[in-house]
Amino acid sequence: MTFGLVSFGEALGEPAAVADVVAEYTDDVHRVLGHGYETVHRCPPETGLTDLAVAAGTAALKAADVPAAEVDLVVLAVTDVVEYVYWDAAAELCHRLGATRAEAVLLTQACTTGVVSLDTVAGRFATHPGYRTALVVAANRTCEAYWNRMDVQPMVFSDGAVGVVARRDHPSLRWLATEVATDGRYARFYRMDEGGAAAPFDGSAADEPPRVRDVWDVMEFFDYDAEVFQGFARELDERAVRVTERACARAGTAVTDLARLVLVNDNARAMTSLADAFGVPLSRTNRDLAARHGHLGAADQLFCLGRHVASGELRPGEKVALVSMGRGMHWACTVLEV
Repeated sequence: MTFGLVSFGEALGEPAAVADVVAEYTDDVHRVLGHGYETVHRCPPETGLTDLAVAAGTAALKAADVPAAEVDLVVLAVTDVVEYVYWDAAAELCHRLGATRAEAVLLTQACTTGVVSLDTVAGRFATHPGYRTALVVAANRTCEAYWNRMDVQPMVFSDGAVGVVARRDHPSLRWLATEVATDGRYARFYRMDEGGAAAPFDGSAADEPPRVRDVWDVMEFFDYDAEVFQGFARELDERAVRVTERACARAGTAVTDLARLVLVNDNARAMTSLADAFGVPLSRTNRDLAARHGHLGAADQLFCLGRHVASGELRPGEKVALVSMGRGMHWACTVLEV
């Protein structure tokens, strides 16, 4: 069983220069500018995650000339919380697209979700021989009530979505393998301690609204020991390399033979560190796109892949790895053949 990617569609928030708006989010302006991002995409309050997902999905279907009613599977990959609790955003996406016969799947494994979504397509195609066409939409819409897009992590979070049409037996951008690793020791990183079943919102007034844990809570986990924290940072890179090696082995290739590594749209220092761990120059990654568009959560890799394809940077027969890591902690890699 194999499948390939037929088309891409995008939906992005309005662009703004990071230097022009950073003071809206933090007093530590120089630290954020040091991350190396040029632009952030932001949606107005009335635009939700599913609005972005519908726009990106519609664009991808139009580019593939596929009617929504012919789609067998819709996978929605998200990073942040969606508009409502006790609500299936993937089912809503199907309804709004008119994908009336499609199975809907909602994936929520943070920033790895877009990479993992292609494994979900592979699995559904393997177990449902009648499925021929799938639509994957990876979307990020920062919930600013809980998450400061420039201050929670050393990244600049942008709002945007990418849609991808996948078709069984399609000859280009063929899925070859996906590998995922998980380490639950770090599951509490960036957790929001109120709002779940353990501590429900009770409607009472509070001095401050609930917020997610931030990078300082991560430092607390390591007892503010800089050496231990640096060890964790090295582990992040090393495990990304290991999971990529496993995916490449399954795909019958080597990391050194990859034409491009499409990474998380991370800050400049983190992307340089990871490229060094792989032993590749930054020019073989998506670093320039990361700087120009910010971190799109689960959408990073598919968004950048679409841009690389559209620019003609990838040639038929080349292999590319989509590599991600995200809170949980998860590491994931999908290998494709152009």
